[in-house]
Amino acid sequence: MLAPASAVSSARATGPPLLEVRDLQVDYLSPRGPVRAVDGISFSIQPGEVFGLAGESGSGKSTVAHALIRILPPPAVISGGEVLVRGRSVFALSDAELERFRWREVAMVFQSAMNALNPVMTISDQIEDTILAHEPVSKRMARERAAALLETVGINSARLDAYPHQLSGGMRQRAVIAIALALQPALIVMDEPTTALDVVVQQEILHQIEALRRELGFSILFITHDLSLLVERADRIAIMYAGQIVELAPSRDLLDDPLHPYTQGLMSSFPSLTGERQHLTGIPGSPPHMLHPPSGCRFHPRCARVQPSHRRIVPRLREAKPGHFVACHLYAAEPSGREAVRTGGRHG
Repeated sequence: MLAPASAVSSARATGPPLLEVRDLQVDYLSPRGPVRAVDGISFSIQPGEVFGLAGESGSGKSTVAHALIRILPPPAVISGGEVLVRGRSVFALSDAELERFRWREVAMVFQSAMNALNPVMTISDQIEDTILAHEPVSKRMARERAAALLETVGINSARLDAYPHQLSGGMRQRAVIAIALALQPALIVMDEPTTALDVVVQQEILHQIEALRRELGFSILFITHDLSLLVERADRIAIMYAGQIVELAPSRDLLDDPLHPYTQGLMSSFPSLTGERQHLTGIPGSPPHMLHPPSGCRFHPRCARVQPSHRRIVPRLREAKPGHFVACHLYAAEPSGREAVRTGGRHG
């Protein structure tokens, strides 16, 4: 069956979602015409859930993150769809409401900690500014909270008056996480939170994020191109390709039985740490130019199982099995229309 926005939700959901994204569209205006970077995607995140968004660079992941809290710079424009947090439309918020909404309801950890932090302000000042901008507390109380936040993310409070350049890459990333936690938001968007960190520091930070999530109960939208990170950390994962979601499933299902050829290619591109050695295979070709994306299935120029009709007809996101959605012509609806079934085996 087809998957409307309301259907693409957590299998373990017991109440209303914290975040709902419905048919979101984002364009970048250019002299040659609008470039649709995000093309009608829908997903939801439950309270306390870790939701992963993965795909190659340029697939639209960061654009989605910025659209959620309305920080897209020109020439980007939100051209369609809706984003709801606790049932409230983010796109309908006034400037004053939006200022109160950011960091309190949804906070963000940006890709590069060095670029996200102001190089001429101390870590203390940057955390305190976030607190003082939203809460009527004294400067002294804000500083005490800033010290406690640094300790929470594993930085000694003695580093409170350090400047970003005086901290290591891992400490800067922790400082950015401390700022995101300052107002105890319900959802934290983490856009490539471990970029440029070595693997040991990366794992330390991810373990710390998970411990904080369990303690404080916030939800996470975890955005990365590294699918191997997500299958360990996320409850569910959505795979983006050329501005669209092509597969969405519980992480275990995605690891054990990826359906879309693009997802299978991503899974085959990183090695397993256990079992027999296997030959790694990449995905041929390159992502499409979004000014003139391919007709029909956008993955068809890179797909080994493409059929002539795949070049003309756009695949719809369908439920191939309970909670596992895929947008691929190799999975067709039964005549009864009750569910989708495979037409091409595991590698289709």
